[in-house]
Amino acid sequence: MAQFPKKITDDPYGAAILIRRLVTEQGITYWRRYLTAFALMAVAAGSTAGATYVLGQVINQAYVDKNIPGIAMFAGITVLLLFIKGVATYGHMVILSKISNAILARNQRQLFAKLMSESIGFFSQRHSSEFLARLTAGAKSITDVLNMLVNAIGRDFLMLISMVAVMVWQDPLMSFIGLVAVPPAMLVLRKLVKRIKGLAYNQFTGTADIMETMQESLQGIRTVKAFTLEDTMQQRIDENIAIVERNANKMAHVANRSNPLMEMLGGFAVAGCLLYGGYSVVALGSTPGQFFTFLTAFLMATEPAKRLARLNIDLNSQLVGARMLLEVVDSPASEQADDDKPALKLTDARIELRDVSFGYRPSEPVLDRMSFTAEPGKVTALVGPSGGGKSTVLALLLRFYETRVGDILIDGQSILSVSRRSLRRQTAYVGQDVYLFRDTIRANIAFGKQGATEAEIIDAAKAACAHDFIMSFPLGYDTPVGEHGTQLSGGQRQRIAVARALIKNAPVILLDEATAALDSESEKQVQEAIEHLCQGRTTIVIAHRLHTIMHADAILVVEGGAIVERGRHEELLRRGGRYASFFRLQHHHDPSPLALAPISATG
Repeated sequence: MAQFPKKITDDPYGAAILIRRLVTEQGITYWRRYLTAFALMAVAAGSTAGATYVLGQVINQAYVDKNIPGIAMFAGITVLLLFIKGVATYGHMVILSKISNAILARNQRQLFAKLMSESIGFFSQRHSSEFLARLTAGAKSITDVLNMLVNAIGRDFLMLISMVAVMVWQDPLMSFIGLVAVPPAMLVLRKLVKRIKGLAYNQFTGTADIMETMQESLQGIRTVKAFTLEDTMQQRIDENIAIVERNANKMAHVANRSNPLMEMLGGFAVAGCLLYGGYSVVALGSTPGQFFTFLTAFLMATEPAKRLARLNIDLNSQLVGARMLLEVVDSPASEQADDDKPALKLTDARIELRDVSFGYRPSEPVLDRMSFTAEPGKVTALVGPSGGGKSTVLALLLRFYETRVGDILIDGQSILSVSRRSLRRQTAYVGQDVYLFRDTIRANIAFGKQGATEAEIIDAAKAACAHDFIMSFPLGYDTPVGEHGTQLSGGQRQRIAVARALIKNAPVILLDEATAALDSESEKQVQEAIEHLCQGRTTIVIAHRLHTIMHADAILVVEGGAIVERGRHEELLRRGGRYASFFRLQHHHDPSPLALAPISATG
């Protein structure tokens, strides 16, 4: 079959398509401001051309007419024209800066909103530093591209046209001589564009790698210090930085490779103009002012001409960042909005799993036709070895992932048939790895309920056994918790998380190893807080420490994605099965497992 030539429209992120998108989707919104900026650029270009012409008249007044008043008049006109140019330049630069800031902010908001619509699975396959790079460099690249286009059309092109007009007005033949360098320069620049694209992409990904290493090193600084990994992390970031440095040096070589040739071609053009201009003054009777005006206009035209010639290179360099951002924004959301679905309406909050099978990867099932019921207002505990699928059950209940086989119902309503927002608003979750935002204690508790009052925050903290330690801080509830809550102990963070769940007042409680990482004293305090949280609510709790769930209303032993035993604590011990084996093993290592208060359905 014959191969058809590749069209520019074949690549949805090709240069031509991207530029058209940025102009029509981003720039067109501000067309009135751009029009004003173009008008000011035209004024600046016209003032520059006028000043260039006037300088020639000053030369004639001085060397031909010997006219002092004429010199003074044209000098004053020059000052006025340059002042007008300065004001017009200031105006269009401020306008373009404001447009750029608005577009930058809009794209950063749009990218963040898109990321908030993605599923947990989407983020598990990527590093957060990648999105930081897209949010910063990618959004800025879009504004840089638009500014390049506007400046190329409004500033450089208008300036070039006005200077060429002055040149042609003074001497058409000499103007032709000055422009013979343009075609060969364009041919040289076209060959550099493809190389620039690859280098710009490597530069973007290399910068993201630096951010990734920096972020991991700082967020894991305790691990870095504890395992003396300072040299290892330093070596890793040194390698990342070295790669970016080498790539930047290559970019500098390639991007500036055209300069010597362009300067040489420009030199030939200037030499030709000087020879012909000098000859025209000496032999053909041209005035010195005419020659000076032409030469000044020609020299002033070279800079915008160079920028226009390099425009393709500079645009392709910046379009890589724009592509990185738009690829995320354009991709279909992995967690499709479903606010049009009916809201979850709860009466008893009875949770039922019916033959649920699930796997994060098709060839590796995690749950195998699991079925159980969590009765209203009761505590249902999931226990068993790691990797059995316990946490996956909670992830499916929160619809972090969607069930593919079977169904999950709450009060007879399939969670897939109701909106995620309504489901999550009526569910409170406390995990082993508590995440606190870099804010105050008050704000972190209040995140559980929008518009929470001070009294509600304090009541939730008291119920979570957190009020006393909060008030022991000099700033009380205004105490900053630090990044990830690092200024609080593990037990304090857990109790803040329980308070956040309490203030939400949700009828469904999901607890995932909420006390697993705590010492005995902290565990006792958090356990007491959890008792308040679970009172009268349907609770599903995952626990490895079996003494914390001995009083649960139902205990389900999960292995290999299936429930292998179910019953109450005493009943399961009498059976002598897997639960009894787990309990005896833990009891052997902890001689007083009953010392701590277990979760109770009745409180």
